[in-house]
Amino acid sequence: MKIDGEVTTGLGKAAYFLSQDFYKMEFKKNLGFVPYPGTLNVIVGDEYLDEISETKNNCQNLIKPDEGFGAVKYIEALLNDKIHGAIVFPAKTTHDENYLEFIAESKLRDELDLKDGDSVSLEF
Repeated sequence: MKIDGEVTTGLGKAAYFLSQDFYKMEFKKNLGFVPYPGTLNVIVGDEYLDEISETKNNCQNLIKPDEGFGAVKYIEALLNDKIHGAIVFPAKTTHDENYLEFIAESKLRDELDLKDGDSVSLEF
């Protein structure tokens, strides 16, 4: 599935969680990279919500939490046809369903010169 979306600023909470050793070790083991401590936040149109919900609900990739943290589902994805990473679905989130969080090894805003409002594509 390939979807288009728009880059937006997040709440800044992902940096803390992605800095935790158990998340870093699990992503390294399961995805082959340690994610940059932060996510690229992408808002997608309502026309994608059913497929995203189905993907999330059927996702078997799960990082179980350490005490005090939430579980995270993830699915490997490709950003703009070239950046390998994953879309993460934290169990504890305040975001709406049309708000996706993408992780990769590098800081994508810098690497791709992305700003709020820029269009991106995600394929998973």
